[in-house]
Amino acid sequence: MALAPHAVHHLYQYRKSLSTKPFGARGKKLIRCPLCLLGEQFCTCALRRQLQTQASFLLIMYNDEVLKPTNSGRLIADLIPDTHAYIWSRTEPEAALLTLLNSPQYQPYLVFPAQYAEQGQTVLNQVPMSMLAEGKRPLLIMLDGSWREAIKMFRKSPYLHSLPLLSFDPDTLATYALRKGSHDFQLGTAEVASLALGAIGEAANGKALSTWFDLFVESSLLGRNRRCREDLLPITDFTDAFELAFEQANNGKR
Repeated sequence: MALAPHAVHHLYQYRKSLSTKPFGARGKKLIRCPLCLLGEQFCTCALRRQLQTQASFLLIMYNDEVLKPTNSGRLIADLIPDTHAYIWSRTEPEAALLTLLNSPQYQPYLVFPAQYAEQGQTVLNQVPMSMLAEGKRPLLIMLDGSWREAIKMFRKSPYLHSLPLLSFDPDTLATYALRKGSHDFQLGTAEVASLALGAIGEAANGKALSTWFDLFVESSLLGRNRRCREDLLPITDFTDAFELAFEQANNGKR
Protein backbone atom coordinates (compact mmCIF):
# COMPACT_ATOMS: atom_id res chain seq x y z
CA MET A 1 0.00 0.00 0.00
CA ALA A 2 1.37 3.42 -0.96
CA LEU A 3 2.20 5.74 1.92
CA ALA A 4 0.16 8.91 2.39
CA PRO A 5 1.62 12.25 1.24
CA HIS A 6 3.87 13.84 3.85
CA ALA A 7 4.53 17.38 5.08
CA VAL A 8 6.75 18.42 2.16
CA HIS A 9 4.25 17.09 -0.38
CA HIS A 10 1.56 19.26 1.24
CA LEU A 11 3.87 22.27 1.40
CA TYR A 12 4.75 21.82 -2.27
CA GLN A 13 1.09 21.93 -3.25
CA TYR A 14 0.52 25.01 -1.09
CA ARG A 15 3.54 26.85 -2.54
CA LYS A 16 2.56 25.83 -6.08
CA SER A 17 -0.93 27.29 -5.52
CA LEU A 18 0.67 30.68 -4.87
CA SER A 19 2.66 30.69 -8.11
CA THR A 20 1.46 32.73 -11.05
CA LYS A 21 3.57 30.75 -13.55
CA PRO A 22 5.20 27.30 -13.63
CA PHE A 23 8.52 26.92 -11.83
CA GLY A 24 11.27 26.97 -14.48
CA ALA A 25 13.50 24.11 -13.36
CA ARG A 26 16.01 22.50 -15.67
CA GLY A 27 14.41 19.57 -17.42
CA LYS A 28 11.04 21.32 -17.30
CA LYS A 29 9.86 19.32 -20.33
CA LEU A 30 10.36 16.09 -18.40
CA ILE A 31 7.12 14.44 -17.31
CA ARG A 32 7.53 14.20 -13.54
CA CYS A 33 5.86 12.31 -10.74
CA PRO A 34 3.85 14.91 -8.74
CA LEU A 35 5.19 13.55 -5.43
CA CYS A 36 8.89 12.68 -5.79
CA LEU A 37 9.31 15.11 -8.75
CA LEU A 38 11.51 12.59 -10.55
CA GLY A 39 10.87 11.62 -14.14
CA GLU A 40 7.92 9.23 -14.20
CA GLN A 41 10.05 6.33 -15.48
CA PHE A 42 12.42 6.79 -12.51
CA CYS A 43 9.74 7.43 -9.86
CA THR A 44 10.76 6.04 -6.46
CA CYS A 45 7.45 6.46 -4.61
CA ALA A 46 6.70 2.72 -4.59
CA LEU A 47 9.98 2.12 -2.73
CA ARG A 48 9.35 4.67 0.02
CA ARG A 49 9.37 3.25 3.56
CA GLN A 50 9.10 4.69 7.06
CA LEU A 51 11.96 4.18 9.46
CA GLN A 52 11.54 3.38 13.13
CA THR A 53 13.24 6.30 14.83
CA GLN A 54 13.29 8.52 17.89
CA ALA A 55 14.06 11.51 15.70
CA SER A 56 11.74 14.23 14.52
CA PHE A 57 12.71 16.74 11.86
CA LEU A 58 11.70 20.32 11.18
CA LEU A 59 12.45 21.65 7.69
CA ILE A 60 12.48 25.45 7.43
CA MET A 61 12.52 25.98 3.69
CA TYR A 62 13.46 29.02 1.65
CA ASN A 63 10.63 30.35 -0.47
CA ASP A 64 11.27 28.55 -3.76
CA GLU A 65 13.23 25.60 -2.37
CA VAL A 66 10.17 23.41 -1.98
CA LEU A 67 9.45 23.76 -5.72
CA LYS A 68 12.86 22.55 -6.89
CA PRO A 69 12.98 18.98 -8.21
CA THR A 70 16.56 18.78 -6.93
CA ASN A 71 15.55 19.56 -3.35
CA SER A 72 16.75 16.78 -1.05
CA GLY A 73 14.89 17.93 2.07
CA ARG A 74 11.81 16.02 0.93
CA LEU A 75 13.85 12.81 1.20
CA ILE A 76 13.91 13.25 4.98
CA ALA A 77 10.12 13.40 5.06
CA ASP A 78 10.00 10.35 2.79
CA LEU A 79 11.53 8.16 5.52
CA ILE A 80 11.03 9.95 8.86
CA PRO A 81 7.36 9.81 9.94
CA ASP A 82 7.46 12.81 12.30
CA THR A 83 8.67 15.48 9.89
CA HIS A 84 7.35 19.04 9.79
CA ALA A 85 7.92 21.58 7.02
CA TYR A 86 7.35 25.34 6.82
CA ILE A 87 8.33 28.11 4.44
CA TRP A 88 10.66 30.61 6.09
CA SER A 89 9.48 34.16 6.73
CA ARG A 90 11.84 36.83 7.98
CA THR A 91 9.12 39.02 9.51
CA GLU A 92 6.21 36.65 10.24
CA PRO A 93 7.30 33.15 11.24
CA GLU A 94 4.34 30.82 11.38
CA ALA A 95 2.74 30.43 14.80
CA ALA A 96 2.68 26.63 14.37
CA LEU A 97 6.45 26.61 13.82
CA LEU A 98 7.10 28.61 17.00
CA THR A 99 4.68 26.40 18.94
CA LEU A 100 6.56 23.33 17.76
CA LEU A 101 9.88 24.77 18.95
CA ASN A 102 8.41 25.34 22.42
CA SER A 103 6.58 22.03 22.72
CA PRO A 104 7.51 20.05 25.86
CA GLN A 105 7.47 16.93 23.67
CA TYR A 106 10.66 17.99 21.87
CA GLN A 107 14.20 19.16 22.47
CA PRO A 108 15.14 21.22 19.41
CA TYR A 109 18.64 21.14 17.88
CA LEU A 110 19.56 23.34 14.95
CA VAL A 111 21.78 21.40 12.56
CA PHE A 112 24.19 24.12 11.43
CA PRO A 113 27.95 24.80 11.30
CA ALA A 114 29.53 25.85 14.60
CA GLN A 115 31.38 28.74 12.94
CA TYR A 116 28.10 30.68 12.70
CA ALA A 117 27.09 30.24 16.35
CA GLU A 118 25.90 33.32 18.18
CA GLN A 119 27.80 34.36 21.30
CA GLY A 120 27.00 31.93 24.09
CA GLN A 121 25.15 29.50 21.84
CA THR A 122 25.73 25.86 22.79
CA VAL A 123 27.49 23.73 20.17
CA LEU A 124 27.35 19.92 20.24
CA ASN A 125 28.54 17.16 17.93
CA GLN A 126 26.12 14.57 19.29
CA VAL A 127 22.85 14.59 21.22
CA PRO A 128 23.39 13.66 24.89
CA MET A 129 21.82 10.32 25.74
CA SER A 130 20.52 11.86 28.96
CA MET A 131 18.23 14.04 26.84
CA LEU A 132 16.78 10.98 25.15
CA ALA A 133 16.35 9.28 28.53
CA GLU A 134 14.16 12.17 29.74
CA GLY A 135 11.51 11.18 27.22
CA LYS A 136 11.88 14.15 24.89
CA ARG A 137 12.22 13.54 21.20
CA PRO A 138 15.12 15.32 19.50
CA LEU A 139 13.72 17.81 16.98
CA LEU A 140 16.41 18.19 14.34
CA ILE A 141 16.01 21.50 12.51
CA MET A 142 17.27 21.82 8.95
CA LEU A 143 17.50 25.17 7.13
CA ASP A 144 16.70 24.06 3.61
CA GLY A 145 17.94 26.27 0.79
CA SER A 146 21.17 27.26 -0.91
CA TRP A 147 24.09 27.86 1.40
CA ARG A 148 23.67 31.64 1.13
CA GLU A 149 19.94 31.32 1.83
CA ALA A 150 20.55 29.08 4.85
CA ILE A 151 22.95 31.64 6.36
CA LYS A 152 20.38 34.38 5.78
CA MET A 153 17.64 32.31 7.42
CA PHE A 154 19.80 31.72 10.47
CA ARG A 155 21.01 35.28 10.89
CA LYS A 156 17.57 36.84 10.46
CA SER A 157 15.69 34.40 12.71
CA PRO A 158 16.36 35.37 16.34
CA TYR A 159 14.21 32.49 17.60
CA LEU A 160 16.95 30.12 16.37
CA HIS A 161 19.79 31.82 18.24
CA SER A 162 18.94 30.36 21.64
CA LEU A 163 18.81 26.76 20.40
CA PRO A 164 21.77 24.39 20.74
CA LEU A 165 23.62 23.79 17.48
CA LEU A 166 24.37 20.29 16.26
CA SER A 167 27.46 20.64 14.11
CA PHE A 168 29.68 18.24 12.14
CA ASP A 169 33.07 18.13 10.50
CA PRO A 170 32.45 15.36 7.94
CA ASP A 171 35.42 13.28 6.88
CA THR A 172 34.20 12.83 3.34
CA LEU A 173 33.50 15.42 0.66
CA ALA A 174 30.00 16.01 -0.65
CA THR A 175 28.67 13.60 -3.20
CA TYR A 176 25.77 15.88 -3.98
CA ALA A 177 26.14 16.04 -7.77
CA LEU A 178 22.98 18.03 -8.51
CA ARG A 179 23.46 21.44 -6.90
CA LYS A 180 26.79 21.67 -5.08
CA GLY A 181 27.53 24.68 -2.92
CA SER A 182 30.47 26.97 -3.40
CA HIS A 183 32.69 24.85 -1.14
CA ASP A 184 33.53 21.16 -1.47
CA PHE A 185 32.61 20.43 2.16
CA GLN A 186 29.04 21.61 1.80
CA LEU A 187 26.57 18.75 1.84
CA GLY A 188 23.00 18.36 0.64
CA THR A 189 20.22 18.66 3.23
CA ALA A 190 19.52 14.91 3.25
CA GLU A 191 23.23 14.11 3.61
CA VAL A 192 23.49 16.35 6.67
CA ALA A 193 20.32 14.77 8.07
CA SER A 194 21.93 11.34 7.79
CA LEU A 195 24.83 12.65 9.90
CA ALA A 196 22.33 14.05 12.41
CA LEU A 197 20.70 10.64 12.76
CA GLY A 198 24.11 9.20 13.55
CA ALA A 199 24.55 11.88 16.20
CA ILE A 200 21.52 10.58 18.11
CA GLY A 201 22.79 7.01 17.95
CA GLU A 202 20.89 5.93 14.84
CA ALA A 203 23.71 5.26 12.40
CA ALA A 204 21.73 2.52 10.62
CA ASN A 205 18.88 4.94 9.96
CA GLY A 206 21.42 7.46 8.75
CA LYS A 207 22.75 4.86 6.32
CA ALA A 208 19.24 4.17 5.04
CA LEU A 209 18.68 7.87 4.40
CA SER A 210 22.06 8.14 2.70
CA THR A 211 21.25 5.30 0.30
CA TRP A 212 17.81 6.82 -0.37
CA PHE A 213 19.65 10.02 -1.28
CA ASP A 214 22.00 8.09 -3.59
CA LEU A 215 19.01 6.58 -5.38
CA PHE A 216 17.44 10.03 -5.70
CA VAL A 217 20.61 11.51 -7.21
CA GLU A 218 21.03 8.66 -9.69
CA SER A 219 17.37 8.77 -10.71
CA SER A 220 17.59 12.53 -11.22
CA LEU A 221 20.69 12.27 -13.37
CA LEU A 222 19.25 9.45 -15.45
CA GLY A 223 16.16 11.57 -16.03
CA ARG A 224 18.37 14.33 -17.40
CA ASN A 225 20.56 11.97 -19.43
CA ARG A 226 23.64 13.70 -18.09
CA ARG A 227 25.75 10.58 -17.67
CA CYS A 228 27.99 9.06 -20.30
CA ARG A 229 26.87 5.58 -21.25
CA GLU A 230 30.06 4.04 -19.88
CA ASP A 231 29.43 5.75 -16.53
CA LEU A 232 25.92 4.36 -16.07
CA LEU A 233 25.20 1.75 -13.44
CA PRO A 234 22.00 -0.29 -13.33
CA ILE A 235 19.42 1.57 -11.25
CA THR A 236 18.83 -1.71 -9.40
CA ASP A 237 22.26 -1.26 -7.78
CA PHE A 238 20.80 1.75 -5.97
CA THR A 239 17.37 0.32 -5.22
CA ASP A 240 18.97 -2.85 -3.81
CA ALA A 241 21.37 -0.80 -1.67
CA PHE A 242 18.48 1.19 -0.19
CA GLU A 243 16.34 -1.86 0.51
CA LEU A 244 19.27 -3.61 2.20
CA ALA A 245 20.05 -0.55 4.34
CA PHE A 246 16.38 -0.20 5.29
CA GLU A 247 16.16 -3.85 6.29
CA GLN A 248 19.32 -3.56 8.39
CA ALA A 249 18.00 -0.42 10.09
CA ASN A 250 14.67 -2.02 10.97
CA ASN A 251 16.23 -5.30 12.11
CA GLY A 252 18.36 -3.29 14.51
CA LYS A 253 15.21 -2.02 16.26
CA ARG A 254 13.93 -5.50 17.13
